[in-house]
Amino acid sequence: MAASTLELTETNFEATLDKGGILLIDFWAEWCGPCRAFAPVFEAAAKKYPDIVFAKVDTEAQQGLAAAFEVQAIPTLAVFRDGVLLGRNAGALPAAALDGVIEQVRGLDMAKIKQEIAEQKASAAAKSP
Repeated sequence: MAASTLELTETNFEATLDKGGILLIDFWAEWCGPCRAFAPVFEAAAKKYPDIVFAKVDTEAQQGLAAAFEVQAIPTLAVFRDGVLLGRNAGALPAAALDGVIEQVRGLDMAKIKQEIAEQKASAAAKSP
């Protein structure tokens, strides 16, 4: 694994997430053909976007993390910004699609998204007995 990607484990997950910014996580396994096909695309993007954290989770070694994210197919890409899970995508992405995801995430108004999340939580709390 190149130095441009971070190996994510249950030990360093929270600290990595708490740093904020954009975090892309590739859930993969050694035996997975599509994972091996996606790896060079992910590595190239990590070099192209040095301001983004690109992390990999070996689903065999980190079964707890894979379970926490309810990973059912690999590769799965999880996308965070400022500690907020924005989405997950199962399947290998071509480079252009990965670039598109990154541009979309960069363009988000996180203050608005966090406000919407807070409003949803407040609404849910008001409805519970």
